[in-house]
Amino acid sequence: MVEGILGERLDAVLATRVFEPLGMTDTAFVLTPSMRARRASMHQRGRDGALTAIVHELPEEPEVFMGGGALFGSAPDYMRFLRMWLNDGMGENGRVLKPETVAFAMRDHLGGMKIRRMESVTRGVTHDFFPSQSKSWGLTFMINDEHAPTGRPAGSIGWAGLGNLYYWIDRRNGVAGFWASQLFPFMDPTALDGFLAFETALYDALRRRA
Repeated sequence: MVEGILGERLDAVLATRVFEPLGMTDTAFVLTPSMRARRASMHQRGRDGALTAIVHELPEEPEVFMGGGALFGSAPDYMRFLRMWLNDGMGENGRVLKPETVAFAMRDHLGGMKIRRMESVTRGVTHDFFPSQSKSWGLTFMINDEHAPTGRPAGSIGWAGLGNLYYWIDRRNGVAGFWASQLFPFMDPTALDGFLAFETALYDALRRRA
């Protein structure tokens, strides 16, 4: 849809309209030589709990670049993206979204429908996941309807990547967090516990500072 409206490929649209204004110099659909040299390996956790390095790489020149995945990037770059949502759409090199667009994207757009538990059919790729609390969907992110045990308040947004990458954006407190690992299956208990401990530690620190 984006390519049809703008007459450009998705990689070019994101580069000029998102990555450049945000200063995301390490993010692209196709790895540069510098990015390839620093790329983290993917791992698979076996039934015995051990991790094994695996080869996991999508075609670099597909017919269509996917809008829901396939970007390569760094943790600092992704934090620039999260920071944009805290800053009403402004990046370090320019504006990406209008403040009213940010506010619109943060609202429930499912008409009151809630996220249901999703059951895995491929255990090597993902465990069952979400939700333990009431959650809804905006046009962009999953929305917390309730205050979470970690300290994340209702109204915060977030989502995750298949390789056990988890993030959230809390505009009420002006904080965002990103837990980045590279392993399958998704919702790995060890990775997830680490993320939740990280999030809890952040909100504990905010409470002590208040």
